[in-house]
Amino acid sequence: MADQSEGVPTSHNVPEYSVSEISHALKRTVEQTYDNVRVKGEISGFKRHSSGHLYFALKDSEAVLDAVCWRGSAGRLSIQPEDGMEVVATGRLTTYPGRSKYQMVIERLELAGQGALLKLLEDRKRRLAAEGLFDAGRKKKIPFLPEVIGVVTSPTGAVIRDILHRLADRFPRHVLLWPVAVQGEGAADQVAAAIDGFNTLKRGGLVPRPDLLIVARGGGSLEDLWAFNEEVAVRAAAASDIPLISAVGHETDTTLIDYAADLRAPTPTGAAEMAVPVRRDLLLQTMERGRRLVAAVSRLIDERRIRVDGLARGLPNLGRRIEDLRQTLDDRAERLEKALPNDFARRRSLVAEAAAKLRHPREQIAQKRHALEQQTTRLDGAMKACRAAELARLERQKLALQQAAIRLQAAVPRLIETRRQAVLRLSGLLESYSYEQVLERGFALVRDADNQPVTTALAAQPGDSWTITFQGRQTVPVVVDGSHQPHKPLSRKSQSKGRDVRQGTLL
Repeated sequence: MADQSEGVPTSHNVPEYSVSEISHALKRTVEQTYDNVRVKGEISGFKRHSSGHLYFALKDSEAVLDAVCWRGSAGRLSIQPEDGMEVVATGRLTTYPGRSKYQMVIERLELAGQGALLKLLEDRKRRLAAEGLFDAGRKKKIPFLPEVIGVVTSPTGAVIRDILHRLADRFPRHVLLWPVAVQGEGAADQVAAAIDGFNTLKRGGLVPRPDLLIVARGGGSLEDLWAFNEEVAVRAAAASDIPLISAVGHETDTTLIDYAADLRAPTPTGAAEMAVPVRRDLLLQTMERGRRLVAAVSRLIDERRIRVDGLARGLPNLGRRIEDLRQTLDDRAERLEKALPNDFARRRSLVAEAAAKLRHPREQIAQKRHALEQQTTRLDGAMKACRAAELARLERQKLALQQAAIRLQAAVPRLIETRRQAVLRLSGLLESYSYEQVLERGFALVRDADNQPVTTALAAQPGDSWTITFQGRQTVPVVVDGSHQPHKPLSRKSQSKGRDVRQGTLL
């Protein structure tokens, strides 16, 4: 046995660690070995904590790796993580001693391949379209000639120079540039902030409010244009109150902001051409329309002159017409001069006839006084007749009342006598029904100790104290002795003593 145990280490030769020591040693080993790794996988179980940290897992067909992105790094991510998104994560591996697990701390996140980008783009496009952000009814009309144009693009690229050059060639306008990053981390947030910033400007303020916005960027790959596919930029474009033209990429490039914008331009230069008309064409058009207006006015004046000449030939000679009217006036004046005396005489005759028909006021007063006296006489007669009739009616009522009083005086004694006889009859009947009358006929009333009538032999108990009342209210106290059930029938006279003889009962 001793030979077999030689060379086998004992447990005392193995180092002893505490749980914390072995956890920290493992943590240092993992972090030193995998301090900068790139992991490709599919995002699963994505959750954004209220603290701003991101928690999710990277998985493939055989394994799952927990991942966390701290709040400071989450704000710098070029894409927004979503469940089902295939990504390449850059960061470091570490352990979490509190739960005995390892995880990846992510510093940077990229989409894995063109196919994943296209799938994410289609899913996001379908979801935003379902919300109505791309509806044609929401799009606003582009102003014909805006006074101020706001441009959201990079200040160092060729895009802003192309837009300014084309605006200067077509129709110079006041241009406000909001410089933003058009690619990389935070570009989408800057574009959305620029659109919202232009919309917050007030009219008449220190910085003029644009009448039109242009969001522009040069061409590039799908990854380069991804900032204009981010949801924050698309929602800002859809919510803009100022009409917006999207000019992102070349003619074949399409981003989600193109669908949310009010108008899509194939290139930034094309956006400038859509924003303003050609000044020279407007001048030529204005001059042409002015020439046509002058020619039309000239033709109208010539037509009106010809018409006036034709109408003038149809008018009479004014001199002759005035002479005819002057002669007519003289004739009417002469006739009026002769007619005035005649009319005055006629009216005087009419007044005289009317005066002859009028009666003198004194006569009218006398007639009215006579009529008034007649009315007064008739009224006095009517008053006397009415007073006499009223007196006769009152006399008849008085006589009727006297007769009624006589009849009432005669009826009262008879009524009192009738009521007295009825009371006497009822009193006699009541007295005949009284138990005292029964006692007078030889019956007796038995009461118990509670002064209650005893009406049955069953109530008799040996030793009970009873009171018997006879004729003339004479009472005798008695004590019950013997059984309450008699052995032989009682006589008719004895049976009558056990009946109910309470007041009001006829025995």
